[in-house]
Amino acid sequence: MTHDRLASLWETRRWLHRSRWRSLVWLSGTADACRREALALWWQGGWASPLWIAAEPVEGIEASCWLPAAKARTRLGGEQDLVVLDAVSAGSGFDPEACGVLAGTLRAGGLLVLMTPPDWGAHPDADYRRLAEYPWRAEQLSARYLARLARLLEADARVIHWPAGQVPSRPRLPEVPPAAVSSTGGDPDCLTRDQAEAVARLTRLRRRRPLVLTADRGRGKTAALGIACARLLAAGETDILVTAPRPSAVAGLFERLAALCPKGQRHDNAFVAPGGRVRFLPPDALTQLAERGEVGGPGRLLLVDEAAAIPAPLLGRWLDAFPRIAFATTLHGYEGSGRGFALRFRERLARQTPDWRECHLAEPVRWAAGDPLEALIARLLLLDAEPAVCPQAGQVPVLRRLDREALAHDEPRLRALFGLLVQAHYRTTPADLRRLLDGPTITLSVLEAGRVVHGVVVSGDEGGFPAGLAEQVARGERRPRGHLLAQSLAAHAGEREALTACLRRILRIAVPAERRRHGMGRRLLEGEIRRAHCDGIDLLGVSFGAEPGLQAFWQAAGFRAVRLGLTRETATGEHALMVVRPIGPAGAGLTERLQARFQRQLPGLLAFELAELAPAVVVALLAEGPAAPLDDTDRRDLDDLAFGHREPALVRPAIQALVRCHAARLAGRQDEALALLAAWAFQGRATTWLAAQLGVSGKRGVQAWLRQLVARLLDGEYGLSPGAAGR
Repeated sequence: MTHDRLASLWETRRWLHRSRWRSLVWLSGTADACRREALALWWQGGWASPLWIAAEPVEGIEASCWLPAAKARTRLGGEQDLVVLDAVSAGSGFDPEACGVLAGTLRAGGLLVLMTPPDWGAHPDADYRRLAEYPWRAEQLSARYLARLARLLEADARVIHWPAGQVPSRPRLPEVPPAAVSSTGGDPDCLTRDQAEAVARLTRLRRRRPLVLTADRGRGKTAALGIACARLLAAGETDILVTAPRPSAVAGLFERLAALCPKGQRHDNAFVAPGGRVRFLPPDALTQLAERGEVGGPGRLLLVDEAAAIPAPLLGRWLDAFPRIAFATTLHGYEGSGRGFALRFRERLARQTPDWRECHLAEPVRWAAGDPLEALIARLLLLDAEPAVCPQAGQVPVLRRLDREALAHDEPRLRALFGLLVQAHYRTTPADLRRLLDGPTITLSVLEAGRVVHGVVVSGDEGGFPAGLAEQVARGERRPRGHLLAQSLAAHAGEREALTACLRRILRIAVPAERRRHGMGRRLLEGEIRRAHCDGIDLLGVSFGAEPGLQAFWQAAGFRAVRLGLTRETATGEHALMVVRPIGPAGAGLTERLQARFQRQLPGLLAFELAELAPAVVVALLAEGPAAPLDDTDRRDLDDLAFGHREPALVRPAIQALVRCHAARLAGRQDEALALLAAWAFQGRATTWLAAQLGVSGKRGVQAWLRQLVARLLDGEYGLSPGAAGR
């Protein structure tokens, strides 16, 4: 009987095979009913590589074919012809990122089966436990996100609707299958002409002519990198470096490399072949090695995959270190926004390497053009969301708070808002859309003119713990879900009051590229400060990757640094910086203690754990600390150094005081020479490093520069006026 119900599904599947398309099957019902139907499909389908995603193993399914949603990324680079997503069982829920990842692994003719309750969206599912920050429980949250998904699936005629126990519907698909995939232009290793062109360009990389390789998912971009690596090794390249946000992102690269270089062998994150090797380095390790001069330099080659998911400043450092470099990125996908990458980084490319080139892969490899599943997943997860273009003139934007229930039903506005967040922040993921709509303390405020969004700020409330729980958290005995800012300040900065006080954390603030430097970000922030005052918030805070431009923005708004991560984040290569601004009297006292403690720790941290922190960041942090006027002893020591022969190391305390004085007067402006002096005085940067930065030879050249700079600083001729910065 079940086989009879599946007859129409087999017919649809045959059509999909002929057309090289894929489809989504929406199987709804009770958990037991959905499981019975899905198992029948599993056993009767003759699938070559099926995969079942659920919280617990499924009886009758081989262990190798089952996976919890949290491990979906481990299948990147692989291929499936059937994926079952369990969002109906008691312990299972809909994981947006797992759906986005696995949909891209489904090959032509495949089916994505989504199992849900019949009233999907009426209440939160099991995956909402990740949103339930203390003291909330998952069942107390709204389910606007799931309800939106259900509305979109219900309205899409190309979805196969399958109420458990009934005959699956026939999707509305074209009568004529799409055109076959194009030829490869004679390249036996490539599947499309686009891919062959990308490989040809990758193997002809020239000095100071970076290549930007863009594509949507499923276009064979990562495989093209692997094919190019194999040919570069065969041509005599001895050491190729590869980086990406995570090793799983380049699984396809190593897979193609192994297939084309059978004499080679993979060892962890390196592939060694006769005469050469390909190594993967995570962004943080790559940056550290490049800063120490251990990688990069003349003739060296770097391939960056999923560049949109890596901050532009980090990409810029690699651009300086590697004369031959290629940046590959997904335009619309769970790894990041190619549009955001374009806006943030291409300007720097044009400035530093005006001869850069671009290559775009448009033709799909795993499925045919026009694939209905690709369009559906992009619409459900807003993978292709783009911000609306803001007119340069017109209505004055008005600041208003958004109603999230109304937003969930306003698809054009939701797409524009989420597209803006994706464009502005490299770590925005499909799961963030669910948090925006259903996070228990989340609020959204926008600057809008008509229906055009000129800026958005997302915030969430933290703290307010009972004293007993705060003490347990501070001692490391409890760790309630969420409250990142409050718990970090308590655990790492030693301030228990950060847990009992009322904190508000700004999670995102974004302005369209064409409206930046028009005061929109400042207006959004001023609105948040006013709202925090009205709501009785004690402290407003934010965490971001330490970078001078961002530091200047927050410093100008009255925020002060209170914590800096001691290690670089793997995905960003930057240290996480927390800054706060007091709102009420309790927040003022808390901020004063936090800032004093941080500034007291800072010199010691710079000398040891933070010895490789970017010097410009060092100056910005020192500018917030105490800057007492130089006393007579300091001036005498500095005078002896500048105009005599005093050994610089013996007057280091006086030089540190001098740096602090001038850092405080820069008011957020950058001064490269002062930053290098801070690196020597506080971080103990080696003479060889300084000489390389200054373009001088040896210890004598560095000391001559140091004496001249101290003399100018003493005379007040350097770094004190707006025109002096960067002289």
